[in-house]
Amino acid sequence: MLRTPSAVRDAERHTAHNYHPLPVVISSAEGAWLTDVDGRRYLDCLAGYSALNFGHRHPKLIEAAHAQLDRLTLTSRAFIHDQFADFCRELAALCGKDLVLPMNTGAEAVETGIKVARKWGYQVKGVTPGQANIVVAEGNFHGRTTTIVSFSTDEDARADFGPYTPGFTVVPYGDLAALTAAIDENTVAVLLEPIQGEQGVVVPPEGYLPGVREVCTERNVLFIADEIQSGLGRTGATFACEQEGVVPDMYLLGKALGGGIVPVSAVAANADVLGVLKPGQHGSTFGGNPLACAVATEVVRLLATGEFQRRSAELGERLHAGLRGLVGKGLVAVRGRGLWAGLDIDPALMTGREACERLMERGVLAKDTHGSTIRLAPPLVITEEEIDHAVAQLAAVLAG
Repeated sequence: MLRTPSAVRDAERHTAHNYHPLPVVISSAEGAWLTDVDGRRYLDCLAGYSALNFGHRHPKLIEAAHAQLDRLTLTSRAFIHDQFADFCRELAALCGKDLVLPMNTGAEAVETGIKVARKWGYQVKGVTPGQANIVVAEGNFHGRTTTIVSFSTDEDARADFGPYTPGFTVVPYGDLAALTAAIDENTVAVLLEPIQGEQGVVVPPEGYLPGVREVCTERNVLFIADEIQSGLGRTGATFACEQEGVVPDMYLLGKALGGGIVPVSAVAANADVLGVLKPGQHGSTFGGNPLACAVATEVVRLLATGEFQRRSAELGERLHAGLRGLVGKGLVAVRGRGLWAGLDIDPALMTGREACERLMERGVLAKDTHGSTIRLAPPLVITEEEIDHAVAQLAAVLAG
């Protein structure tokens, strides 16, 4: 008798239904492959929304976690632990920034970035007290906190969670003229995803990010890049901004930084920005804890070799070539960069959810978004043969 149906029922019985997961119950994983409670294997083409860039249970990351578990897991930031300095120094070097502020979740990193930008605006730029504003883009996804959903344009994420936090101006993504026009004397930052993941892996027009960098510099406004999904190797470079020749004032990082083992996020910026924070003004009990730092330092060292960025770039070309071959054969459009793709399915064929359910039946796991779109973000350890397999299964689903 299959265990999955009862396991799905048990999982749903005592949880708030804030997710609509596929009816698969995973019990183990290795590399790019997952195994369910009935022993069936699946190719993971979501990688925990990029939290598993290095695959499931990467040996070096597991080794680092095991070693730290035997020594020390938490001190709080009331004390310094022996893993903290290495993590902050090596991540700052990877980012090309002076300072790092470790947190836990991506949403915490975004909230931290917002707070730092406002304080910088008041203390450095001289913005009118209480009037700081931040320019953001339509279609954004920066997290789920009350402040962050206040400037979301996704009604599922936003509706009925008001009253909303003021201080944000929303402009169309990719529209440099609209962004420029929205900046006023009290604007402290522009907060953008270099590629919008939740929206369907939307890549901005050529020249957009360099234009944002230029106008932020001209108007004395911080450029904050949310690289929580796009960063750390996903797009074929350490950061998606790199591929446009752009260096933001602040990086917001998360997901893959924890190696798929523990939640780790961070804000990286120079001292003239992050230096506005003083003791007692911001903090986190678990942020920068010893276990998180031990794992995340090993993540940074894996990235420092450049191997995973190269894999993403090279294998991404293979993935996108295969997907482009399906345009007109059930796919309407393909977007993305590196090992990250957004696929628009012909809505006359099926919804994105239906496509993911049929892929699941064929042993491939992916995730839908916004109706007829699905996202592919396999671990960077995936092989050429596994990419070909995933594309072949998608082709079979589209062919009916």
